[in-house]
Amino acid sequence: MQCKVNSHYSRLTALEVTYGRKYMQAKTDAHSLCPVALLLGISMLLTVAGCKQKSGPPQSGVPEVAVFTVHPERVVITTELAGRPAAFLVAEIKPQVNGLIQKRLFTEGSDVKAGQVLYQIDPAPFKAVMNNAVANLEAARKAADRARAAMNAGIAGVARQQATVAFARTNRQRFEDLFKDKAVSASARDQAVTEADVAEASLRAAEAQVESDRKAIAVAEAAIQQAEALLETARINLGYTRITAPISGRIGKSNVTDGALVMAYQPMALSTIQQLNPIYVDVPQSTVELLRLQRRLEDGRLNHDGTNQNKVKLILGDGTPYLSEGTLQFQDVTVDPTTGSVILRIVFPNPQGVLLPGMFVRAVIKEGVNEQAILVPQQGISRNTKGDPVALIVDTEDKVQQRMLTLDRAIGDKWLVSSGLNPGDRVIVEGVQKARPGASVKVVPFNADHKDGPAAEKTVQPSANTN
Repeated sequence: MQCKVNSHYSRLTALEVTYGRKYMQAKTDAHSLCPVALLLGISMLLTVAGCKQKSGPPQSGVPEVAVFTVHPERVVITTELAGRPAAFLVAEIKPQVNGLIQKRLFTEGSDVKAGQVLYQIDPAPFKAVMNNAVANLEAARKAADRARAAMNAGIAGVARQQATVAFARTNRQRFEDLFKDKAVSASARDQAVTEADVAEASLRAAEAQVESDRKAIAVAEAAIQQAEALLETARINLGYTRITAPISGRIGKSNVTDGALVMAYQPMALSTIQQLNPIYVDVPQSTVELLRLQRRLEDGRLNHDGTNQNKVKLILGDGTPYLSEGTLQFQDVTVDPTTGSVILRIVFPNPQGVLLPGMFVRAVIKEGVNEQAILVPQQGISRNTKGDPVALIVDTEDKVQQRMLTLDRAIGDKWLVSSGLNPGDRVIVEGVQKARPGASVKVVPFNADHKDGPAAEKTVQPSANTN
């Protein structure tokens, strides 16, 4: 400013000298200068001199700053975690019998229903095996019928032989009595005794035959069960020639073509079905962040958000939000030693098939609710030479003071302040360059469009405490 005044003063002096010379010239040459010209020159000199006297040093004033008044807000603290969707159900299609693929019966990439036939294996060999099993079963049943008939005949023989034994015993007793009375000879008595012994032996033989027939029936019935099992196995193997979908979902490409030879339970799957509605989203969470969250909940700095605590939002890879909310299903208890994180599994509805396995997404998970959160516009926070966050505030006497802060994280265009500010503090947001600690300032309110209300949910990036 001093340089401008000096320059202006130099220009005025030059004008004075110029007009002075003209005045002297006019005085010496009175014939060429009129009185009107003399008066005009004198008035110009007086005007220039007056301007010179009016110029002076600039006036100094109190700097004006815009302040943001701190007030507690209810903020839902959330964390964005990167993750990838995974199919809700996955089924690898593998053959259960050996054979040739006759026909592929589905369209690759289409939706299939549980029980739908996907491949047809040549059934001819399995039909022959089943027919053989049917014949064997019929033969076993006929053999069992013969064994039962033989046992029935044996039972009848036992009854007849029992009657013969009873008559022989009676006849032997009669001859014993007659022999004592010497009414019959010894030879007749001995014949009666022998006939009784033979009858008893025949009875024992008949009973043994019945027991043998009974065992034969048991063997025949076991043969029937064996034949039935072979028939059921043949029927199952025949059914396996029609390879069906075990679950509903979207089927991928086929790894075999018509005419390919496949083996039972081969390592390579014929195709894969994935159920995508609903769908899982697996996101890793650092154990450091997990421990920090637990401490904040224990200290009371965060509260659970009731029934909404397990609700999760999703952001797609192109930055657009996913329309439906998901539900946090569980948190794994095993820490991955290579990354130091645990897996959070979230279930999302996926009726339109927007979410595909393996695509990149970001899950917005609710940590809790901070009922007394202090948010300050980021432009009001600066760093000192040590890198510590500081803020300039205006006290009750409209003088500037400097505060050291502890920052938690960024929420939109604001900082979440953990310590250093109290409700009612006025933080300088605009005019920080003009404010100095201890100096007086003129305060005006900070007029910014606050799109986030006190109860609005904030989506934040996971971060540790920022000092």
